[in-house]
Amino acid sequence: MIQDLWLIGIGTGSPGHVTCEGMQALRDAATILVPQKGVGKDDLAELRHRIIAASGTAARIVPFDYPVRDPDLPYIARVATWHDQIAERWQAALGSSGFDGPVALMVWGDPSLYDSTMRIAARLPSPPQIRVVPGITAIQALTAAHAIPLNTVNGPVQIITGRRLRDHGWPKGAETVVVMLDSECSFQKLDPKGILIWWGAFLGMAEQVLHHGPLEDAADRIDAMRQAARAEHGWIMDTYILRRM
Repeated sequence: MIQDLWLIGIGTGSPGHVTCEGMQALRDAATILVPQKGVGKDDLAELRHRIIAASGTAARIVPFDYPVRDPDLPYIARVATWHDQIAERWQAALGSSGFDGPVALMVWGDPSLYDSTMRIAARLPSPPQIRVVPGITAIQALTAAHAIPLNTVNGPVQIITGRRLRDHGWPKGAETVVVMLDSECSFQKLDPKGILIWWGAFLGMAEQVLHHGPLEDAADRIDAMRQAARAEHGWIMDTYILRRM
C-alpha cells in the first residue's frame, strides 16, 4: 500500500527544467516509479532515467508498463477505464518490490495542468498522502521558446484541449487561447483570418521544433512539420498558442 506519493513535475524534455526542490525530492524518495510507454517511446523513459541519474538518488527504481486506451469505448469511459488500469499497474509494480517510504512519480510538465496523476492516485484502494512538487509547464516552455508573453495587457487567456477546440470552436470572450493535448491540428477547423499561432514540439529537448505566424500562412506548414516529427520519433508532444490580432 502506498502511504506517501510524491508527484514531481519534470518539465517538457530538458533535465534543466527540474527544480532544486524536485531534485531533492528524488533524492529523498525510497522508490521511483518509471512508466514504460511502449515501442517507439523509449526516449521518454530514457529522459526520466537521465534525471534520476543527475539527482544522485539511491531510490529503488521500479518500472511499469502503461496500458493502452480502448478506442472502442466512448471518450469519458475510455479515459476512466484507462485511469483505473494505471492505478492497478502502480499497485502491481509495487506489490512485489518490498518498498518502504515515499514513492515518487515524475510527471511530464506539471502535475496540476492537464495531467491526471492526482485523479489516478485517488483510485488506489487506500488513497495516499499526496505531495506535489511543481515543474515547468508546457505553456512556460512554449512562451520561453518563442520569447513572447502569454497574455496581452489586461487580456484574457483560456486554456483548452484540442478536442474542445474542434467541438466548440473559439472560446467566447477569449483573446488568447492555449491548446494542449491536440493530436489532430484542430486549429485547421477555425477560420484562420486574423489569428496568430505560436507552435512548438519537443520543447526543451534537442529535437525541439518551433513555428509561428499568421494562422492562414502557418497552418499547413505546422501540420507538415508535426507529421514529419512524429514519423521520425514515433511520438510527439506539442502545444500551441492562438491569439486574435
